[in-house]
Amino acid sequence: MLKAGIVGLPNVGKSTLFNALTQSRKAEAANFPFCTIDPNMGIVSVPDGRLEKLGKLNGTQKIIPAAFEFVDIAGLVEGASQGAGLGNKFLANIREVDAIVQVVRCFENDDIIHEMGSVDPIRDIEIINSELLLSDIAALEKRKESRAKKIRLGDKEALAEIALIEKLLPHLDEGNPATTLELDDAEQLILKDFFLLTAKKTIFACNVSEEELGEAAKNPEGHPLVSKVKEYASDAHGAESIVISARIEEELIELSEEDTQMFLDDLGVEDSGVSTLISAAYYLLGLRTYITSGEKETRAWTILAGDKAPRAAAAIHNDFERGFIAAEVVHYDDLMELGSRAAARDAGKLRSEGKEYVVEDGDVIEFRFNV
Repeated sequence: MLKAGIVGLPNVGKSTLFNALTQSRKAEAANFPFCTIDPNMGIVSVPDGRLEKLGKLNGTQKIIPAAFEFVDIAGLVEGASQGAGLGNKFLANIREVDAIVQVVRCFENDDIIHEMGSVDPIRDIEIINSELLLSDIAALEKRKESRAKKIRLGDKEALAEIALIEKLLPHLDEGNPATTLELDDAEQLILKDFFLLTAKKTIFACNVSEEELGEAAKNPEGHPLVSKVKEYASDAHGAESIVISARIEEELIELSEEDTQMFLDDLGVEDSGVSTLISAAYYLLGLRTYITSGEKETRAWTILAGDKAPRAAAAIHNDFERGFIAAEVVHYDDLMELGSRAAARDAGKLRSEGKEYVVEDGDVIEFRFNV
């Protein structure tokens, strides 16, 4: 299962956000640095309004959403790449995840200690990114040294690696993450083997106070700290930024669905931003959803973007891939508009697709197979 890691300085709301995402209180959230030492892990359900609607259409007894894993990683500090604050341990934890959610504190509160003594989200981002960059630079220089002997022997793979390293190092030295370097397909394949921290796709979560959430969610540019993060994330990282209030969402864990909606209505928002963050992280990981639906259950199945029908079928069971015959496919939008699979068939929207069909997010599928 692919994993998204929650990263940030101490006391920016990482553990509070983790508890909100996982609807639990697994992570201790306290007003002191290094509250989290070992990473907390939790499975998160992906919000998907399509499932309930499709379930009603088919009289479904059970709804099963897609899910993936979040990891709450302890706060990094300046000097982490040289081991400060158990930095080597925490950097190793980041290396094991597939994408990063960087939590940035965008609220003032004298009662909550900030590691740096003041609230400055761009400074905080640059501290985190500098440590990731320094770790990557050290790893690449070490790898370059280890390939020197192979190059002397004419090893073509080593030559290709060195060529990419020499392209990466000046880019990283200038403070740019590996994700922003333009590479061809062959270079991208080599890059995966480097396991660089700055090669992991990132979302920035702007953590605001309860009082600020309504306005910040509606008009991020109007919030002085959020607007800075939004601009920086886009310009420096080509990344998305999302407004959240981790504290609000954690409080909602204890409330009923009805009370939750009343609470959010009073704040003038649909949610605290956590649902949007989950969906964005899911897509950032390259994950997509297709759906099966019947009287017994309506279920979201997770696949990788670009998966063909037989590979998608394996999400249900490996036998579906081995004995794949065809996929009976109708897109969710067409099915809901037409009202039934029979009507979709009559309208030419229900198709029989073969082994080369690339499954799209939102496809509703019945597989035919024979083992």
